[in-house]
Order: sequence, then C-alpha cells, then structure tokens
Amino acid sequence: MAGDLPDYYFRVRENGAFVFRVDTENRQRRIDMDQIAVVNIRKGEIKPHGDRDLNEADLAAIREWMAERQAILEHRDIDDILRAVDYLNTTAHWAQSRATDEQLEQVTDALLLAMHDLRTVLVRKKADRLTRDG
Repeated sequence: MAGDLPDYYFRVRENGAFVFRVDTENRQRRIDMDQIAVVNIRKGEIKPHGDRDLNEADLAAIREWMAERQAILEHRDIDDILRAVDYLNTTAHWAQSRATDEQLEQVTDALLLAMHDLRTVLVRKKADRLTRDG
C-alpha cells in the first residue's frame, strides 16, 4: 500500500488547501504526513508552513495541484449553473402541473425576486459584453 501513495496530500479547504508531504520511509513503516504549506487558490498564494523551506519539487507539485484544482472548480461552477437551469425547468413544470395554491403561496415571492435579480444581472452583463464587443 505504501508504495502506491502520492508524495503529497492536499487537505482541501474553502479557499485552497493544507499541503502535506507524505512519508512512508521510516522505521515504523507508518504513514507520516508533515504539513509543509498552505495554499490560497483565490490569491494564488503558496505559504510555507512554519519554518519549512519548499524545494522546487514541492513548488512544482503544489502549482500543478493548484492548476488542476482551479480547472475542477471552474467546471463545477458551470455544472452547478446548468443544474440550476434544470431546476428552473422542473420548478416551472411543478408550478404548472402539481403545485397547490398553498405551496405556490409559500414560494412565489421568493422565486419571483430571485428570478428578477438574476434577470437584471444577466441583462446588464449581456449589455456590457455587447457594448464592449460591438
């Protein structure tokens, strides 16, 4: 098992990760994880943990992880939005075909305000793009 482990482990957190160097080459044949850095994806920062010095292999592995993680997060953002479009369609079908008056009373104002807000943002952003590109 120890031979299959990666050299680094990234404990994901909201803005990035804690980076650990994985060590299996010790007398007890245990898995040791030594925290070496903290990564902030949004700011693009890599901060050594404590008095650690990061070598080029550490930095290369961390930068590679950051690029892969950023791609995953961007993909998830789009997937979440496309899923929201599906939810809107399902909600429209529910409202038209199955919702009771009481259920509609519970959700109508919140839905109308959220959709109005979304529409306002989308129209403004579309106008900005057309003005900029036109």
